[in-house]
Amino acid sequence: MKTIKITYYVTTGIISAMMVFIAFETLTKPEVKVSMAHLGFPDYFRIELGITKLIGAVLLWLPLRMLKETAYIGFAIMFASASLAHYMVGDPDGKIIAGVVFLVILIASYISNDKLQRSK
Repeated sequence: MKTIKITYYVTTGIISAMMVFIAFETLTKPEVKVSMAHLGFPDYFRIELGITKLIGAVLLWLPLRMLKETAYIGFAIMFASASLAHYMVGDPDGKIIAGVVFLVILIASYISNDKLQRSK
């Protein structure tokens, strides 16, 4: 049980911290605006993504199962879509793989959270 708790806190911490960091970059850095345009997205979508990432990072820590699962689903779609978008425009493999790596960490967080909830 201790290993599951550690896995949950570490993986959820990584996802939350990265989402907060990336959200602030998404909302404030001009380079992200250029990158989003390169991917074919309008500027308002950048703002929506930044706000959604902040909200999702908070929801992952709340004890409300439905909201937490909504955040997990949203992040899973976001990571998969990011990898696909980078692949479709021919970006370097590192940008494609980053979304997959975050998706794997997210899945580890989800599975460990599920095991913790079932043990209660």
